Amino acid sequence: MDPKSPAATDLSKGSPNNKEEMTTEQTAQEGSSSRVITVVFVSLLLDLLGFTLILPLLPSILDHYSKKDDAVYNSLQNVVDWFRVAVGIPLDLKYNSVLFGGLIGSLFSFLQFLSSPVMGAASDCYGRRPLILLTTVGVMTSYLLWVFSHSFSIFLLSRVVGGICKGNVSLCTAMVADQRNPQARNRGMAMIGVAFSLGFTLGPILGAYFAQRTKEVEEFYQGPALLALAFSVADLFFIFAMLPETLHRDNEVNDINSVVQGPGDLLNPVALFNFTAITRTDVSSSVQKMKNLKVLGMVYFTYLFLFSGLEFTLSFLTHQRFGFSSMEQGKMFFFIGISMALIQGGWARRIKPGHQIRTVRLALISLIPAFLIIGIAWNMLLLYTGLMFYSFAAAVAVPCLSTQVSEHGSSRQKGMVMGILRSLGALARACGPIVASSVYWLAGGETCFIIYSVLFLVPLMLLSQLEKCKDD
Repeated sequence: MDPKSPAATDLSKGSPNNKEEMTTEQTAQEGSSSRVITVVFVSLLLDLLGFTLILPLLPSILDHYSKKDDAVYNSLQNVVDWFRVAVGIPLDLKYNSVLFGGLIGSLFSFLQFLSSPVMGAASDCYGRRPLILLTTVGVMTSYLLWVFSHSFSIFLLSRVVGGICKGNVSLCTAMVADQRNPQARNRGMAMIGVAFSLGFTLGPILGAYFAQRTKEVEEFYQGPALLALAFSVADLFFIFAMLPETLHRDNEVNDINSVVQGPGDLLNPVALFNFTAITRTDVSSSVQKMKNLKVLGMVYFTYLFLFSGLEFTLSFLTHQRFGFSSMEQGKMFFFIGISMALIQGGWARRIKPGHQIRTVRLALISLIPAFLIIGIAWNMLLLYTGLMFYSFAAAVAVPCLSTQVSEHGSSRQKGMVMGILRSLGALARACGPIVASSVYWLAGGETCFIIYSVLFLVPLMLLSQLEKCKDD
């Protein structure tokens, strides 16, 4: 076209027709993004409701299997006893249940550490929808095993299958990352946070209620297990009927070998921390942007390593200092969950694009007084004041970091980017509680919380490196 022609002049100025077409296209994109975010939210909430049903039942389930003289159970109990003696934890049924549950939780997180990057990379090749359907079927299988877990071996197998197949969280974040509108991505990450808050608030209550209804039956856990299975079946049908494919087909690749150079890219911790699979293949991004991605990964890992450790030892502290029963612990976590959901649903989803790092910095700063206050709290007012700061940080840190990371990598690498990030978080959650509980019992609860509150300066300093990368 001749650049001096009237048509070219109209195009350069933006004719009314072009403006109308652009407005129509933007409206269509916004409608599509809203639909994806809504479906992802409902799907993830159904999944998390099923996942969290077991949380208040773990002590009773472990006590149930301890009476059966199960060989696998006894072997794991020996590991827990060795750790308890090594760090000086008192011989107390409550502490034993927390430690045993923590061991199973660490195993679950470690399996997620292995599977999340693989699931993410596979979704970049074959689509988000087929992979999330596949992982949901795997989660259904784990709940079916739980229903028939008449021995501890089958129960443990159900947790292993669940840990391997629990890749739907990273896939959901990848679907949100696929959205091209930054505001939609931010809103979507916040709604994922709301789903987590509601799931971890309502799921344990439902689990305790259905277990109570079947308390006279020897396999009291079958009621919650059947409910978890029902949630996963409903989730599968909902995904099949409602979830669109969000992977941009024009950028799709057909062979996973063209995405990663080898299994070490997705399984080697050093390669994961360096996002090697991304930096090696995304030639369109600058060196500066890849440095930023690595720094964000380190911030995410250090934050969750410290946070998950104190989250785990919080049950020790409240039981030891205030004599909290299981019901009182449940009320405390209910307060945290509701506070997080209100913050995420009301404020976090409205954070403007470009303000995520500022918000993460504010969250990390708030954790310093949060854990200082909790560590020295001698009454309920101080404890719940600290928990308010804690809830704010927990509500915004992960969604904002996820949003920031989702901007990295090409459009055909979003699944792998979010899978690697999820993997780093799972590794942090696998190791954090072990280290924190060791510090707690070797140095004391108050000292542990004070030390860890100071250690939150580490991710803050890493954020300052991110600013330096921007200025380079």
